[in-house]
Amino acid sequence: MLLKPTQLYHACNPERLTFESTAELEHLAETIGQERVLEAIKFGVGMPHSGYNLYVMGSYGLGRHTLVHEALIKQSMEAPNPLDWCYVANFQNPHNPTALGIPAGMGRSLRRDMEQLIDDLIKAIPAAFRGDEYQRRAKEIQDDISSRESGMVRRLSEKAEQLGIKLMQGPTGFTLAPHINGKMLTPGEFDKLPEDEQKRLGGAMEEMKQELKETMSHLPEWQREMQQRFSHLNRETMELTVTEFLNELVQRYQSNEKISAYLVQVKQDIIENVDMFRQAGESNEKSFTAQDPEFTRYRVNVLVDNAETQGAPVIFEDNPTYQNLLGRIEHLARFGTLQTDFTLIKLGALHRANSGYLILDAEKVLTNPFAWDGLKRAIRSREIRIESLERQLSLISTISLEPETIPMDLKVVLIGSRMLFYLLKEYDPEFGLLFKVEADFAEQLSREQDNEMLYARLIATLQKREGIRVITRDGVARIIEQLARQANNGDKISLKLSSLLDLLQEANYQAEQRAGTRIRRLDVDAAIRAQAYRGNQHEKQLQELILDGTLQIETSGVQLAQINGLSYLQLGDHAFGAPTRISATARMGSGEFIDIERETKQGGPIHSKGVLILSSYLGQRYAKNQPLSVTASLVFEQTYGQIEGDSASAAELCALLSAIGDIPLKQSLAITGSVNQHGQVQAIGGVCQKIEGFFDICQARGLDKQHGVIIPKTNIKDLMLKREIIEAAEAGLFHVYAVEHVEQAMELLTDLPAGVPDGDGLFPEGSINYLIQIKLAEWIALRLHYASNALKQDESD
Repeated sequence: MLLKPTQLYHACNPERLTFESTAELEHLAETIGQERVLEAIKFGVGMPHSGYNLYVMGSYGLGRHTLVHEALIKQSMEAPNPLDWCYVANFQNPHNPTALGIPAGMGRSLRRDMEQLIDDLIKAIPAAFRGDEYQRRAKEIQDDISSRESGMVRRLSEKAEQLGIKLMQGPTGFTLAPHINGKMLTPGEFDKLPEDEQKRLGGAMEEMKQELKETMSHLPEWQREMQQRFSHLNRETMELTVTEFLNELVQRYQSNEKISAYLVQVKQDIIENVDMFRQAGESNEKSFTAQDPEFTRYRVNVLVDNAETQGAPVIFEDNPTYQNLLGRIEHLARFGTLQTDFTLIKLGALHRANSGYLILDAEKVLTNPFAWDGLKRAIRSREIRIESLERQLSLISTISLEPETIPMDLKVVLIGSRMLFYLLKEYDPEFGLLFKVEADFAEQLSREQDNEMLYARLIATLQKREGIRVITRDGVARIIEQLARQANNGDKISLKLSSLLDLLQEANYQAEQRAGTRIRRLDVDAAIRAQAYRGNQHEKQLQELILDGTLQIETSGVQLAQINGLSYLQLGDHAFGAPTRISATARMGSGEFIDIERETKQGGPIHSKGVLILSSYLGQRYAKNQPLSVTASLVFEQTYGQIEGDSASAAELCALLSAIGDIPLKQSLAITGSVNQHGQVQAIGGVCQKIEGFFDICQARGLDKQHGVIIPKTNIKDLMLKREIIEAAEAGLFHVYAVEHVEQAMELLTDLPAGVPDGDGLFPEGSINYLIQIKLAEWIALRLHYASNALKQDESD
């Protein structure tokens, strides 16, 4: 069937676009064509049970991140504000910092209040110890002990005097010496005394020594008592001072049990560390503040500050490493050693998104070591545990922190490809339990009903958002047509927003170059041509090789068992088609079909499948009741890379039929399409690019009204051919034919009828099938003849 020029391009109907420019169009509140995704997001967010996290799948450029983010933002506004999360010191077990979940905004105020408290106490505590009351009570304690010591010395001195002994107190202790009439005796004078007196004084000396020893044994008890009394005084003074400054904080945070319990521990620890505050306040070397390392234990590490957050947080983590997801514990190098404390605990994306939504790129999570396992572990346990990878892998043995875990309540949204989704479903048994909701993005939008007008509103929304020029109606129509071509379906429009946005921005640039105030159809055309020009260098080089004869492609005359197939190539963002010569050979044989591409390992499995289908078609069509006495071969001429796909199987079958029946084929026609075992021609992809690739070669050599392309009838709806082809078709210089069966293609290629078998299964003379049938019959006769001769020879031997 010869297609009309109007069938070669599914133009946008201007009657459906009821506006003059995009300035008149209403803003589109949400992305069109993705109702299934929005419903899945709503369901996943609304399900309170565990495991209903989302996997959003689709191709790149569909606006997955934007739509998901906007949908979650809308959902998050209805949620309550999340908690602040802080880490504070655990005074009983310093290696296990305590996590505090407190109302939003309270974290930063608690941190500020604690810093102010420590600054105040650094000044107030030394001042309290210098106060009159403290000094008076301290003097009383010292005076009491001093009076006891003085009384002890006085009693011992009086008794010694009575015994004729002098008790003297020196810097190193007490000394006893005999004396008579107030005069101390020297050793020589003592030796001159009567023996009885010497014995009396010696006995008195021993008695006083023993009593002095017994009395001195009470001094340590008095010292301990003094220390206890001073400790009690210090504690009482500290208690009064700290209570005075803490009372305001206790009253301010009395509604929060966790903070109240923490403040009680803070008070107890400050009282026990009184000397640290006294030394800091009395130091002449520097002025101490709450920021000094000595007072780190009283800081508040505000891990998550939601003071400015409205509703549930929506977080996208672009670099989902293990540490960026679950947090980390940093270390500082001090004096050659690594040290850490709870203030060096850093948050991860799970902390930031807690009570909200976390968006991640699935591929990035899976390619970062340990990130996927860490994420799954957190989702399963519903808590965030900060643990260094070094400890998990036993790479370090230093003492580290084990922070208290934080309960987790959030929805994780993975964005990735369909292939990755199915691989995870197949090979990760936990994936299906943790990500039960799939949101599948639509790739195309039907052009039926009012969808073109809806798409025009999408164009207007992007135009206004990006701040580019207003687009006229004919410009919008041309954009819709181009996106339909990108969809490879004239009845659909591509929903790849990245391609649409690129086209809008480039059309705006073209309008700017011509000093236009609006984007018109000619600007869109210029942008499309510029895009193609930047990426078509390889295409042009391939065409040059064909035109100079390096790659042999004939576009005129007839040839036996040779046909122009059409291949589709995708290099980066640029796709194009090019003709390829396919040739076949056929001879008498035993039904063997040689696929040269497969034999040389250049053919892929789908291509090999197509060749096997050809042999099945020939068998059922021409050899139902007799052997297929043919050996044939097929090859893509001058190809040096991998051949894959079955879109050339129609061309291969035509070449085979030509080889078997000795029927020449027109070289002015090219063909694309796959066939089934019954010879029906099936749809293929890239039909527009394939037609244009052959047209460009024919046009360069000069169109002569014989050139054309044969395509499957089911591909008519996909045609969005460039303007040059439509003009050539209107002038009768180039033709596009649509067929349903390979015999229809053979009729076009040979100008012969296919032929219909009669009741005996014989085809009419002069038809394509008749010529093939006759040739196969000749080969069968020859095989029988040779077999008979061989049998006679064996019998004679």
